[in-house]
Amino acid sequence: MDPISDFLNKLKMASRTHKESFVFPASSIIMDIAGVLQKKGYVVSARKTKKGQEIEITLPVSDAKGAPLITATKRVSKLSKRIYRKSREIRPVRNGSGTAVLSTPKGVLADTDARAGKVGGEVLFEIW
Repeated sequence: MDPISDFLNKLKMASRTHKESFVFPASSIIMDIAGVLQKKGYVVSARKTKKGQEIEITLPVSDAKGAPLITATKRVSKLSKRIYRKSREIRPVRNGSGTAVLSTPKGVLADTDARAGKVGGEVLFEIW
């Protein structure tokens, strides 16, 4: 029922099974999230398919040791309980080795961008 959780699960499983890409139903929030993940290096590219109903996500090749780049994801704000943070309250994920993705008034941003822009919002998920 939650498209963000479904997207994260599919992303994590595709990374673990070393798939090059996968498709997911298109929506504006998923495109924004994919754009943030692309800036952070978790996704190589995200583009709509020819029909425009699906998004094709291309994943990076695993790291030098052969381990998947995405090891885990954690959905912070859920449909039943929304979690909001002020810009001063946003902390690094896993001592800076991970990223939190927030939905802010300036759009969907990574935690570092939200802190730099001094804007808070709903913490959607963490990824590392």
